[in-house]
Amino acid sequence: MTRLKTRIVNLIEALGPLPVNEYMAMCLFDPSDGYYTTREPFGTAGDFVTAPEISQMFGELVAVWLYQAWLAIGRPMPVTIAEIGPGRGTLIKDMLRTLSRLDPALANGADFAMIETSPRLAEVQKQTLAPTPFAVRWHETIETLPHQPLLIVGNELFDAVPIRQFVRAGAGWRERMIGLDDENNLCFFAGAGSVDPTLLPPDAANAPQGAVAEVAPARTALMTAIAERMARDNGAGLFLDYGHLQPGVGDTLQALRRHNHEDVLANPGEADLTSHVDFAALAATVRAHGLGAHLSTQGDFLLGMGILERAGRLGADASQAARDKITGDVERLVGPQAMGELFKVLAVLPRGAAVRPFATTD
Repeated sequence: MTRLKTRIVNLIEALGPLPVNEYMAMCLFDPSDGYYTTREPFGTAGDFVTAPEISQMFGELVAVWLYQAWLAIGRPMPVTIAEIGPGRGTLIKDMLRTLSRLDPALANGADFAMIETSPRLAEVQKQTLAPTPFAVRWHETIETLPHQPLLIVGNELFDAVPIRQFVRAGAGWRERMIGLDDENNLCFFAGAGSVDPTLLPPDAANAPQGAVAEVAPARTALMTAIAERMARDNGAGLFLDYGHLQPGVGDTLQALRRHNHEDVLANPGEADLTSHVDFAALAATVRAHGLGAHLSTQGDFLLGMGILERAGRLGADASQAARDKITGDVERLVGPQAMGELFKVLAVLPRGAAVRPFATTD
């Protein structure tokens, strides 16, 4: 039993069952035993590999999109270019290199910011960015960013924001809780708390007994804070994650450890807990603040941004082994059986602004 699991069991014995969002928050962000506060989960030696770790092309094309967005919103200066939930810093490193080539004046004049809640990961990011000539500042929340136009990117950010789950029990829906069985093992069960059915997906009314629905007020709050900042100060944002474009009933909570799935309740604090992101809900939050929201799959986005052409240039003078790796990387990023369909993209822009590969309609 992990140290955090022992603490959770003791907490439930003392105070009663935990809702899923509180369990997720403890597992991921507990100051002494949380997953993101005690380990470096990224890369082949960790528990999962993110798109920036697969290929430099990902960060390069994200930077090209942000540069186009900056042009579309009027080339404001000063401007903050920020990454929220920056992992090891690989994405921003590739973005900085690309932006310095696209427009040295922008790269030298912008304020670069990393929004990171984990002190341990912030140190890893500082090591990654040590060779860069640009000044980068760290923030725990977007609230401390300068009050000026904001270009922000978040890759695999929202999937780790805790969710609430509800289970169909009888005629209604009850909050899904984590308690203890007769042998003091963690287990799921339907609690007493109910939910307003209007908050649930449209297909919830016809869901069978035992079905699980997910709502994510913490994700909405985070997107609201970002959208409010952009609506007030001008800006644009790009958010990539795995999830769905249309809401629906289903249990997507999962634990990932050493590149394999495992029981969500098995090893609190030692496995990454995530769930699929409801991109329709995020887009609705953005539009409620008067901004344009554009949705696509990651595959369509990267293809539209020219990943095949970029791959061709990278491989032009490379060895056969290097060209084979580039081909494999492209397949992982855009292939429908890999990340291309599972991962989605939300682009946030002032209403009416056009930035390829998205149409002006929002």
